[in-house]
Amino acid sequence: MPNNTTDRPESHREDTRSTLTPPGLRSGAGWLACAPAAVRDRFLSDIGEGGLCALPFLFEFWALPHQLPPEGNWRSWVILGGRGAGKTRAGAEWVRDQVEGARPLDRGRSRRVALVGETHDQVRDVMVFGDSGILQCSPPDRRPRWKATERKLIWPNGAEAQAFSAQDPEGLRGPQFDAAWVDELAKWKKGGETWDMLQFALRLGEDPRVCVTTTPRNVKVLKDLLAVPSTVQTHAPTEANRANLAASFLEEVRARYAGTRLGRQELDGVLLADAEGALWTTAMLEGARVARAPALDRVVVALDPSVSGDARADACGIVVVGAQLQGPPQDWRAYVLADCTVQGVGPAGWARAAVAARDRFGAERLVAEVNQGGKLVEEVLRQVDPLVPYKAVHAARGKVARAEPVAALYEQGRVRHLGGLAELEEQMCLMTARGYEGPGSPDRVDALVWALHELMIAPAARIRQPRVRVL
Repeated sequence: MPNNTTDRPESHREDTRSTLTPPGLRSGAGWLACAPAAVRDRFLSDIGEGGLCALPFLFEFWALPHQLPPEGNWRSWVILGGRGAGKTRAGAEWVRDQVEGARPLDRGRSRRVALVGETHDQVRDVMVFGDSGILQCSPPDRRPRWKATERKLIWPNGAEAQAFSAQDPEGLRGPQFDAAWVDELAKWKKGGETWDMLQFALRLGEDPRVCVTTTPRNVKVLKDLLAVPSTVQTHAPTEANRANLAASFLEEVRARYAGTRLGRQELDGVLLADAEGALWTTAMLEGARVARAPALDRVVVALDPSVSGDARADACGIVVVGAQLQGPPQDWRAYVLADCTVQGVGPAGWARAAVAARDRFGAERLVAEVNQGGKLVEEVLRQVDPLVPYKAVHAARGKVARAEPVAALYEQGRVRHLGGLAELEEQMCLMTARGYEGPGSPDRVDALVWALHELMIAPAARIRQPRVRVL
């Protein structure tokens, strides 16, 4: 790699980037891609032969914002991203940034690096030899060699990176490092133990740091790490890296997972939490997923109205549910068709949304809780449609007491979910036997519960009531 930078190892990348990137931009590729053709040609001409040779390996120039480490004083940098969001490339380039000096034989910031993956094979095949791994990202004159017998990368300047498996936490007892790259932390079966051992090993140098690249999952080790004050994070969905992904891949995963809780985690890179003791879990809801609903005997739209029209007020939960009701109650099946919840639109707005949902799905009735709003709810709905089939319901019990029999229907496998219900499902996974543990009110869950009470629980209770014989 041509040496067109300063001799100071601690600033070689910053100096190079400042000559190629306009002021105020952390990444130059976006600016270059949007520039007129004449400006691009002049830029490529002005940087000279050395700059052209160096440019492909200057990651700061090409990186997406989430792939660049945050500024400031931190110990752990966590990159949360969807599948294919460029996390591995960011981790590999961060290692390069730590170990490389201004020239091939100059020292970098770090000399001893730990590479920790789920298994030794994962470290070798993804972090070292992968398409976005360290070897693939390194320029020829700085490329490390892999010493398989010791599971080590050795750079021309003497820096080393050693591979470790998260299945063997004790393997980190003894060695010491001044930097570490941790990949897919949220997948590790012994995540807590391995992470603890790594922290004891990060004791070299003045400022040992670790880069964590992972798709988020609701595991303790990741949640604890994100809660530490010395941790910083960047985040990006799969879509952020679409220029480097096959169009067919994006089309397929969008079609299959868009609007699902799994899609929020694996594509949007969002850390989804199941509250302890939740009535519904992620696994339960993923097991309830279906692509389409069969012919249904009844469809209802249930509302949990919000009387206030303030944008900061609780939302008006609007959920559409249908059911097959043939045979005895234990054979009945329900299908959650849509979440049409609205917020900040006022009573007239949610009334229009509810009637529109009824028309769209051919629902036979609107069911609305009227503990707040009383007759106002019916009056507002009839202003939109004077003939709307409507049933008012009153909450005589608390939210948890009403939700528990509905959760039992899910445990029995009698409720199915179509796509597009991610926000509803997030609320469901925060509803516990102690109450709702999310922000605000569980408006969507309340509407779901009323719909399933109307379709499944109340009719079944009437059938099971013993008949009184009149003499």
